[in-house]
Amino acid sequence: MERVTFPANRNIYLLLLALVAVLLVIMPRGGKFNYDYKKGSPWAYETLVSQFDFPILKTDEQIQSEMDAAGSSVIPYYRYSEQVVTQAMKSADEISLAGHENLRPILSRSLNFIYTRGVMPDMTKDNKNNTNVILVQRDKRATRLPIEDVYTVSSATSKLISDIKRAYPRNDADSLITATGMLDIITPNLFYDKESTDLVHAQSVDYISTTQGFVTAGQTIVSSGEIITSEVEQMLDSYKKEFESSMSYSGPKVFLWLGNAIIAFVIVLLLLLSLMYSANEVFRDPKEFYYIVFIVALAAVLTFIFEKLNTRLLYLMPFPVFAMYLQAFFSKRVVIPVYTVLLLPLLIFAHDGTELFTIFMAGGFVAVFSYEYFNKGWSQFITAFIIFAVEALAYLGFKFINDIQGFTGMGKMAFLLIGALISVAVYQFVYLFEKIFSLVSRQRLADLCDTNNPLLVNLSHKAPGTFQHSLQVMNMSEAAARSIGADVTLARAGALYHDIGKSVNPLCFIENQTTALGKDYHEHLSYEQSSHDIISHVSDGVELAKKGGLPGIVQDFITSHHGTSITGYFYNKYVNEGGDPDNVAPFQYKGHKPTTKEQSIVMLCDSLEAASRSLKDTTPEAFDKFVDNMVASKSRQGQFDDSDLTLKELEIIKKVLKDYLRQIYHERIEYPKRER
Repeated sequence: MERVTFPANRNIYLLLLALVAVLLVIMPRGGKFNYDYKKGSPWAYETLVSQFDFPILKTDEQIQSEMDAAGSSVIPYYRYSEQVVTQAMKSADEISLAGHENLRPILSRSLNFIYTRGVMPDMTKDNKNNTNVILVQRDKRATRLPIEDVYTVSSATSKLISDIKRAYPRNDADSLITATGMLDIITPNLFYDKESTDLVHAQSVDYISTTQGFVTAGQTIVSSGEIITSEVEQMLDSYKKEFESSMSYSGPKVFLWLGNAIIAFVIVLLLLLSLMYSANEVFRDPKEFYYIVFIVALAAVLTFIFEKLNTRLLYLMPFPVFAMYLQAFFSKRVVIPVYTVLLLPLLIFAHDGTELFTIFMAGGFVAVFSYEYFNKGWSQFITAFIIFAVEALAYLGFKFINDIQGFTGMGKMAFLLIGALISVAVYQFVYLFEKIFSLVSRQRLADLCDTNNPLLVNLSHKAPGTFQHSLQVMNMSEAAARSIGADVTLARAGALYHDIGKSVNPLCFIENQTTALGKDYHEHLSYEQSSHDIISHVSDGVELAKKGGLPGIVQDFITSHHGTSITGYFYNKYVNEGGDPDNVAPFQYKGHKPTTKEQSIVMLCDSLEAASRSLKDTTPEAFDKFVDNMVASKSRQGQFDDSDLTLKELEIIKKVLKDYLRQIYHERIEYPKRER
């Protein structure tokens, strides 16, 4: 078993200490509610007595229900007009009552009584309100009045006629009323104000009280062994929220800071250990490690900010995008443990930490897998809806556990949907991170694998044999990398570009020579010169890669695919003809040995593909021996000494490449000739 060691780079530990400091600064300073409970289960602790007064908070479902009820009823808003009343009373004084002046005081008292209550227009089908209450503004004060206490024009007219007839009980009372025009005096003095009605309605919906009832200090909240009902759970939730938001730490401050420091240290230690055991190679490139620490710190700070603004906003936070940010540069064996550690602050900061941790753990994991298939154009929205579906399913699971009574948690569900869409939208920042940290994303590597790249087009035109060789090496490398869980996209890109230097002097290489030339490039060259020209394709390739803007991680395949091996063909000829065996330098490549699994795979596939073309025996046994000998030769030369490739992985690769070569060089049937 490979031994795992701590990284030797001191800067790594300095950066981890900085991360501990960041977590320590944003750690909660208040008291921590150290009780776990669930509705339907018995209270497993001592009797809990409230230490302070606190309001009982309504549940989200209760608030939503009250908002729905408030939104379904509209209270009309009317404005009282004194000007109409003054005009009506003036008209009453001017009316002609010849021979009946005794009725004028009766008319004035009746009108005064009617207008004191107010007169509104008669209700029609268009303006009829389904409410028993109206708001009337008079003298800058709005009063809520039962609608039966207010007159309409019709009911006010009936009231006036009744008062006159009572004071003038004669048969010709109706004629007198009609003749004098008394009824024309009555006009509405209450006018409907639609703008104020809408404003009051909106305020009545927005300003629903969030509390119901009150618990005083010393009151028992729950007794030991008591079954937690919905009401008890609501009190416990309210007590917990008040406790965590307002209770200050009562012990020595040094212990609070020490406790927070220990928790922050443990989180960072988990990050370090998870990387050491799952992806120790990230410590070789400081930029990769810096990026991981940056993503973890960014997630922790945003979690703290969202929780401080409003705990409910944590459902809106696009946590899955952090998994996608990691996936852009690392394999799943890096992403999964780092993302898990990244979510741990949720358990510390959030009121519903367990629920949120589970929801976003599921959302992040599914984002890692779905974005591999749905990552271009409109298909990215498929990823967003898959993330939302999984998160919503997890959320519903918690709701069902809590004995859901009529689902009204649409607010949090909407937050989860918006958060999933934001995850896809803000993923584009990965290209900014790629630039800042000088990393190469998987999308960039995938784009480099397009054979329309100018460097590959130039290779296919100037060195078609080498181009075909590179395509075969790419296919072999992909199969080998996939078999051991290595970075397939990186192996493909490295294989495609490893020999681009051969386009500078293509005829120097046998695969680009044709019988039409009539001569061998090396026919009149010394063995040292031939080796020099062959070896030059490495330095030529590096120059072309730099001019073509290839990232360093791909350039490394150019300098490592031959490692420090020698050009065996010319060296052996040189020695066989009396050359000094110790004079190795002219025949040795000046590159470096492979340091990664992917570089080792490309080196091996390059040698196997080139050498396999000279095989005469294509039986399965011959291929097995051929691959075993090639791997043994590379191992004897020490070409795998600096690689992180394990012996177990090497055995898996050998098996895959044996099968691959058998399929390429399988026997073909001979077609019979047609007899005359």
